[in-house]
Order: sequence, then structure tokens, then C-alpha cells
Amino acid sequence: MASIKTRSNLSRREFMRLSAAAAAGVSLIPGLSCSSTTIPSPMKRSFGRIGFDVTSIGLGGQSSLMWTPEGIEPVDIILKAFDLGINYYDTSNAYGPSQANYGKAFRKLNLVPGQKGYNQKLRDSIFLTTKTMVRWAKGDYPKLDNVRNSTDGTHGGGAVADLKRSLSLMFGNDDGTYPEGAYLNMILIHNLTNFEEVDVVYKGLETPLDINGNFGALVALRDYRDGTNITGLNPKNEKLVRHLGFSGHYNAPAMIDMIQRDKWDLLEGMLVAINVNDRRYLNMQYNVIPVAQARNMAIIGMKVFADGAMYTKEPGWSNKPADVVRIIGTDSVPSKPLIEYALTTPGIHTLIIGIGEINDNPLKCQLVQNYYAAQIKPDALGEKERRELEKIGERARNGNTNYFQLADTGLTPPRNAVLTKSDGVKLTWDTSYAGNEPISHYEIVSDGKVVGTVPHHPQASKEPFSFAIQSGKEFKIVAVDAIGRKSETEVLV
Repeated sequence: MASIKTRSNLSRREFMRLSAAAAAGVSLIPGLSCSSTTIPSPMKRSFGRIGFDVTSIGLGGQSSLMWTPEGIEPVDIILKAFDLGINYYDTSNAYGPSQANYGKAFRKLNLVPGQKGYNQKLRDSIFLTTKTMVRWAKGDYPKLDNVRNSTDGTHGGGAVADLKRSLSLMFGNDDGTYPEGAYLNMILIHNLTNFEEVDVVYKGLETPLDINGNFGALVALRDYRDGTNITGLNPKNEKLVRHLGFSGHYNAPAMIDMIQRDKWDLLEGMLVAINVNDRRYLNMQYNVIPVAQARNMAIIGMKVFADGAMYTKEPGWSNKPADVVRIIGTDSVPSKPLIEYALTTPGIHTLIIGIGEINDNPLKCQLVQNYYAAQIKPDALGEKERRELEKIGERARNGNTNYFQLADTGLTPPRNAVLTKSDGVKLTWDTSYAGNEPISHYEIVSDGKVVGTVPHHPQASKEPFSFAIQSGKEFKIVAVDAIGRKSETEVLV
């Protein structure tokens, strides 16, 4: 059979040609497999302000790492990701055996500090992120409506306990201990869904810190990032995590609030849902992603296949091995363009994708196929091309796949409009939320006439938009999107 030598600058067009040939039964890359050492080096992107070059694809911690189907070895999936050169690894305290599976793989890879042959160079070359679903620092949760304390009620001890649990599972013996020198690159406060949860997370930062009571996760996790003991929860002044962040699938406005309230620049990473059906819902790409981008945060995309709802799984949260997707796209909804869409969304640095199974045949190996699809530059697709890819998403359940996302509300009026009089009139307001087109600008209307415009920009803090005018009796602020649609709010004198 004919063969060619793979190389580090194998183009996407070349790979598509080779894949098409292989699909037709012509094996042009017989050595390409999940364990191949000839696969090109992965493309990397600068990871926000963290100072790390992240591969454009990461390994998700769910799928077969969490709900392992019969006949699948989750540790092998992790090892193959290392073989490919993937350097971003995702897991969570909410993901059942996922962290323990990483622990098994890390022992095989000599990534446990104190272990004979510990490979510190390899450990420092990867970015390991876990998550906590707990909003409070300690385990004695005050009972508040609409505030999540844990995933299933079984995790006790608060966010600090989750941090230590992760280290014990991945680098220790799952007995609460962990070796000296073990660390996480980042911990995310996971799946923020409403403003009340954001309120809790910031307790002790925005409000007085009562170390005898309870307080939010952020102020305590900061202690374990900085090696301080401001909260009294870090008496050994340990540094167990290097970066803090949060994630969200559902509520872009609440996620915007989470970023805007961060006066301490604590949040360096955000994990966010993004796929080709994003614009059919209250979208992330015109709302929270630009805000995170304005703060130069590391932005990780997830749900590129809508948690499997693009394919074999019914919309709804996965909870069993049968929910694990084990195919590589379909004829009508191929996987490659879905990955390309997510990775050309402005602001996205990497994607986490859960793996159902791997295979030595590259055309049947989810990991290899996803890896190659992710070798794309951020600006490789223009807006017209991206809109074409959205048509693919319409073929999956008529586009109704993102059960984890708020419904589209269209362009909203400017919020919290305030008028003050002092040597004239000053109008202030907070950002509108975008519908399925980005916001362009705001029109200022005085006594029925447009007297000025203010360009829209991502509102990355609580500092409002403003406009000064000399006089007038009736005022409106009108949000205008990229195709001219408008939504207004009246400002009372």
C-alpha cells in the first residue's frame, strides 16, 4: 500500500484528502493510530493571561472517564491523550470515578510527587483543572434558596474540602492525604446557574469576613492559591492550586455578573458551553465570552456536541454508561465542522471533549479524529463560513439540542438606566444582552430626537456606560444590534 510520511505542518486540506481516501478503502497513513508517535505536534494557543500555551483540544473528564461502558478502559484514554501531546486535562469532584482514573494514569506516567521516577518536567508541561459544585468555603452550608451546595448531597466539607479531595484522588491514596509538591493548575467553581449563587461565592470578599461563620468559596480558595491564611482555613499556608475560575452552561447574564464583580482579578479562567446551536438560545458568544475576553481570561469551550444530543443521546444530563457517545459524527452532522465552529469562536482558546472510546484505526478513533479537527487557527473561518456551519446544527433535532442553555429572549433593553442632573444631564446604564446578533451601539434619544450614540463594548466591570447632555425633558436609551434591530428603555426625569 502507498504511504506517506506525516509531518508537523500537515494541512487540514491534506488531512481531509487522506481521510477521504482512507474512507474509500485506501490506507495512506497505515501508521496513524491512537498510539502513533508520527502524529503532528498539536497546535497551541496562548491561554489568556495565565502564561501557558494550551493545546487547542483538551481531554474532558466525563464520558468514559466517568460513566465507563463495559469493555472500555478509561486509563488508556488518558494515556493516549498524553501520547498525542494534549496538555489540557479536565475533571471534577462531581464526576464520580473520573479523578481516581486520572490518579491511576498519573501513577503510570510517574506524575506523583515523591513517587520513584517522578517526572516533574512532564507534570509542569500539562494544565490540570478540577471543579467544585460547592458555593461555600466550609461544609456547614447556610440554607439559601437557589444555591447549590453539592452535586448530589454526598459531598461534604465545602469548596476547600473538594480541593483537597481532588489532590488526594489524583496524587494520594484517596484517604484525604496528598504528597508534598502535589498541585492543581486550576479549580473552577462549577456550573453557576443564577445570581444568588454568585452572591454566595463573593461572601467574605464583598462583605465582611467572619472566620467563625461561613463565607464564599472564592476567598478561601484564594488562600490556597496564595499560601495565605486570611480565612483561617489554611493554617499550614499551603499552595495547592495556581489559578481560579468558574464555569457555566446555562445563564450567560449570571456569568457576566460573576466576572464584573471580580474587583480582585481572582478569576483567570472560564469554562463555557459553545457549539453551532449557540445562537438559537440566549447565547454565550455575544454575551459572556466577550466579557471574559476583555478581562484576558483563559476561555475553555465545552458541549461542542451538546453533551451528545447532536448524536445518540436524548437531550438531558447524562447519568449512565448508555449515555456515552461512541461514534464519530454522522453523515448529516459530521463532528469535524462542529469542532471547527467552536474553536473559531472569538475568545475560545481550547475545547474539552469527552471520549467514549479509542481505536487503533484512526478513522474509528474519537481521540485522533477530534485531535485533527482541532488543528485550526482562531481566524481560519469568517463569519459567513461560521453561519454556514450553523446549518449543520439545525439537522440535529431541528437545532433543539442545547437543553443546558437559557431560551433566547432577543435583544434586551439597556438595564439599570439612571438619570442624574448636575450642570446638565448624565445618563448611565448597564449592558443590554444580545440576541442572535451582536450589539452594535446605543442611541441616546432626547425629546424624540437622536442626539448621540455610544459604541457597545463588553462591560467587563460594574462601571456603567454613560452619556452627558445639556438639557432635555424625555430620554430614551436604545440598544441597536448588528442588523439594526432595536430595544429601548425610557429614563424618567
